[in-house]
Amino acid sequence: MQLTSYKPAGFGHVAVLMGGVSAEREISLESGQAVFDALVKKEVETSLIDFKPNQFHLLQENNFDRVFIALHGRGGEDGTIQGALETIGLPYSGSGVIGSALAMDKVRSKAIWQQANLSTPFAVELNQSSDWQAVGERLSFPLMVKPVREGSSIGATKVNAIEELEPAWQKANSHDPRVMAEKWIEGDEYTVPILNNQVLPMIKLETKREFYNYEAKYEDEDTKYICPCGLDGNREKDLGEIALAACQQLDVSGWARVDMMVDANQQAWLIEVNTVPGMTSHSLVPMSAKQAGIEFEELVLQILASSFANDSEAGRL
Repeated sequence: MQLTSYKPAGFGHVAVLMGGVSAEREISLESGQAVFDALVKKEVETSLIDFKPNQFHLLQENNFDRVFIALHGRGGEDGTIQGALETIGLPYSGSGVIGSALAMDKVRSKAIWQQANLSTPFAVELNQSSDWQAVGERLSFPLMVKPVREGSSIGATKVNAIEELEPAWQKANSHDPRVMAEKWIEGDEYTVPILNNQVLPMIKLETKREFYNYEAKYEDEDTKYICPCGLDGNREKDLGEIALAACQQLDVSGWARVDMMVDANQQAWLIEVNTVPGMTSHSLVPMSAKQAGIEFEELVLQILASSFANDSEAGRL
């Protein structure tokens, strides 16, 4: 993979935003610390901020030149902080307002992909007045119920029977007022990291749980991450192009991680796009990048370099 070199001084003073108030706060704290440590190692002038919504003044008062967003979930991954940073002309890593907001909203992502003829499991939004019988008949069982705007499989439940639907909705609704039911796809799960419009090696995910849920991601020691993923090179290339197209349709830029399922008929199904994936020592994007020959510190610099594109687009260069 062709990389562009950036001198540490060229980034200026960087603020790494981590923590936040979303359900993914604890993972964000780990990501932010890892990013901060990498930038310090590369001798980039860096400040680490456990960011809260009422602390925006810190970004206005400290003469930062750009921001590395390591905030996961709502408030950091949904266009909120991106829009706020644009109002003060402060460049930031990753996707812009539109791309962040669309990727965070799984229902709108699906609508865009369907119009572009990209396969994604059929889904319907739920509320307390939903006809559970009709939902079950329309999607069939099993199905997935999850928040529309959460990550890390938080609040997600595999539903096997009609009597499980309403409790699953209540669980998801405790995390997000908007909840969806999605057709269940049986098959192999893959994740596709993308860095500055380049597809990195895919990772196959294997868990003994019903699906790759929060516990499988962050607690289980027997979850398997297979990279290289074992697919034929041409097949991996084809799936990578689907992932890249999924990002382009949502106006996602800089970096991302695309989750997909591949069923027994070898049909690929897009599940979601993460615009601020985990950046801990055991996270998937760093694992894939390492397979591509990109060490963690260089990966962090490449992600931060996407802030130059945001800077240019806003007319600030």
